Amino acid sequence: MSASSLVVATLGVPRIGPRRELKFALENYWAGKIDAVALNEAAAGLRAAAWARQRAAGIDIIPSNDFSLYDHVLDTSVMVGAVPELYGWRGGRVPLDTYFAMARGTRGRQSGDLPAQEMTKWFDTNYHYMVPEFVRGQSFALSSTKPIDEFREAKALGYHTRPVLLGPVTFLLLGKSKDATLDPLSLLPGLLPVYVEVLKRLAAEGADWVQIDEPCLVTDLTEVARKALHYVYATLADAVPHIKLLLATYFGALGDNLDTALSLPVAGLHLDLVRAPEQFGSVLAKAPKELVLSLGIIDGRNIWRADLDKLLHRFEPAIETRGAERIQIAPSCSMLHVPIDLALETDLDPDLKNWLAFAVQKMDELATIKLALTKGRDAAADKIAASTSASAARANSPKVNDPDVATRIKAISADMAKRKSPFAVRHTLQQSVLNLPSFPTTTIGSFPQTLEVRNARSAHAKGTLSDSDYDTFLRRETEAAIRWQEEIGLDVLVHGEFERNDMVQYFGEQLSGYAFTKHAWVQSYGSRYVRPPIIFGDVSRPKPMTVSWSVYAQSLTKKPMKGMLTGPVTILQWSFVRDDLPRYAVCRQIALALRDEVTDLETAGIKVIQIDEPAIREGLPLRKADWQAYLDWAVEAFRLAASGVADETQIHTHMCYSEFNDVIAAIGAMDADVISIETARSKMELLDAFATYHYPNEIGPGVYDIHSPRCPTVEEMVELLTKAGKMLPPEHIWVNPDCGLKTRKWEEVKPALVNMVAAAKRVRRELPS
Repeated sequence: MSASSLVVATLGVPRIGPRRELKFALENYWAGKIDAVALNEAAAGLRAAAWARQRAAGIDIIPSNDFSLYDHVLDTSVMVGAVPELYGWRGGRVPLDTYFAMARGTRGRQSGDLPAQEMTKWFDTNYHYMVPEFVRGQSFALSSTKPIDEFREAKALGYHTRPVLLGPVTFLLLGKSKDATLDPLSLLPGLLPVYVEVLKRLAAEGADWVQIDEPCLVTDLTEVARKALHYVYATLADAVPHIKLLLATYFGALGDNLDTALSLPVAGLHLDLVRAPEQFGSVLAKAPKELVLSLGIIDGRNIWRADLDKLLHRFEPAIETRGAERIQIAPSCSMLHVPIDLALETDLDPDLKNWLAFAVQKMDELATIKLALTKGRDAAADKIAASTSASAARANSPKVNDPDVATRIKAISADMAKRKSPFAVRHTLQQSVLNLPSFPTTTIGSFPQTLEVRNARSAHAKGTLSDSDYDTFLRRETEAAIRWQEEIGLDVLVHGEFERNDMVQYFGEQLSGYAFTKHAWVQSYGSRYVRPPIIFGDVSRPKPMTVSWSVYAQSLTKKPMKGMLTGPVTILQWSFVRDDLPRYAVCRQIALALRDEVTDLETAGIKVIQIDEPAIREGLPLRKADWQAYLDWAVEAFRLAASGVADETQIHTHMCYSEFNDVIAAIGAMDADVISIETARSKMELLDAFATYHYPNEIGPGVYDIHSPRCPTVEEMVELLTKAGKMLPPEHIWVNPDCGLKTRKWEEVKPALVNMVAAAKRVRRELPS
């Protein structure tokens, strides 16, 4: 194999900087501490560093336009001029402040308060994108030259890059319109000329290849969408024949879209062979000989070190057969989803660290694979041997494998995932214990994490606040919250969660099989970065996690106190999950650990226990054919966690930012006694799914939109509850905010909850129950 013929590429790299430099630059700009020039200089520095990092790692094909100040889908909306009218843009280059208004909204400016565009999950990842908005007759025009500018910028620094564009079909399918009859794909004739102009300008600057991402190809597509893909790529091929297009697909298998993908007039096709390794054979058999195949064999979404020997053993014969000149080696997708550099983690357990690979290490893996394939395995023998050794050590480590957990998993029976009696029986028993009024009031769990709370937590972590002083502080905050809840007349109280940093991290830090990093940040959206916990081994609960705080809180009041837990599916979804077990198996382990916590809470006298599952809906696979299998194990995991209690103990769950129609049967199967959901912003429209399904258990439809600083009036909440009472049995309705109140201020929360209690009292008088 020619040493010069095989190349390695990346599809995109993290944008945020090793030390979150982008976050701090953005927040300084929004706070008025730096101007646009300084912000753009900081961004340029991050881009230059990313290109240099890739070249130093031995990457041959380096992307440009994978950087974004906020979100790449928003960048595309701005590039094509899809700026909603309310933002006041009248053509020309879209100003930076308009871009950020679309991303974040505005408050208190001359233009008035403007809402941000809707945000949702990017396919099945934990990254969020800004949803494009379209209208009938939507016009498009080139309104940002960012792809050309950044190609030119890289060129000036000596990097010949492969620009990245979000594909026009995926872009339109990700969008929405207030006009339900508008087919977004009908907008293609107006959109395509913008893409043609961008490609022509890139060609004029010297670009030879352009990566166009069409991840919609791994989803269920209609024939209309498939025809749209043919129309798009035939148009682009005719209009810009001198540009070679790499069609990038990721997050799954092409499946029934394979023939469509292989028939498009593109020069290359990228495959995700981590999420869908099974598709490799069929692609090889059908792919035209001249088509360049980009093999995504290094995991771009997870943080585990690859077994290079196994990868070489699997792919080397196919590469030899097809010819290295028609093969590229790459990560499975953009490495946006992984942290930048493992070297920054100086405090991780050495064994665990040896099992991990972040973006920099993944690029080294790519370079090692190239070295082995072009120079022979002997040239890369040391790195291959180290990889093999790490994989073997991980597989056999007692830190990973816990025989007690394995024994518990084998002992799971169907009865363990069932409550002792049907809901109707439980409801009667629970009411006799709790003695709640109609339309009972509660909150979702957390109260404001004030600066004082955050400072105390930080001081305790740094060792400048002693354990006893920190405990005293938390007890004082908890008691104050309980006394205030009693004062305003809430029926079921919460302790406020002042001791908790994050709804997943708090539990992960107390579970075996979990690890945490200090610098492994990944972008959730905009300047919001997270450090997902790492599930590296079998999960168990060494000791109770929440019982002492719940017991303390209950000791301060005669009213019911909710025990607050995060559910097994959400803990799984919001973590970096081990890749040596199926996800359902890991979720079962978490469920058993939570089951122990639930029964301990009950034993300690807690009669109401909430198990939050906001991530159930977002965990749905991309293909509908795979939904039921996922929902079956997700529901089982929740029920395993919740079903070890007596009928008298009331189990709540909470779900937010969900469209429930697709999963309503699964929600019913979870059999929680009470579910609270986010409905205030939709004006109770999300209750339609529950009403149509005739949901049998109790529901707390949110009446207070906690995402807004605005305080809703009593009348507004009464109106929402009255509407809910027409859709659901009034005796099954609870009254609560949409979500937890952690991010709000007390001066916002207090009047809103006072109004909420007043609204509940009024509907008790006015509505039958």
